[in-house]
Amino acid sequence: MSVVAPARESAAVPLSRTRVKLAVCTVLTALAVGVGLPARVVLALALTSLAIPVAVALAGGGLAVRELLLPARRRAPDSGLGHTPEQGERFVT
Repeated sequence: MSVVAPARESAAVPLSRTRVKLAVCTVLTALAVGVGLPARVVLALALTSLAIPVAVALAGGGLAVRELLLPARRRAPDSGLGHTPEQGERFVT
């Protein structure tokens, strides 16, 4: 029996939701440090923030971690109407 990492489309938890959870844990860690909560609380939050990328790496590899930490930006269309360049050329004539 072969073990294969799930594809991006078939992942149990989407990376966008995982990215939000990572951001929340990171903000809570910073807030806990700023407020002066006990060290064990700060340590637990920090370890949780570090465990999220490790879990993503184990499930999806280095590419998934890169996508988690550096999400791909969607390219803005060249025209406001969202036409392909070929369609735009036809409209100009």
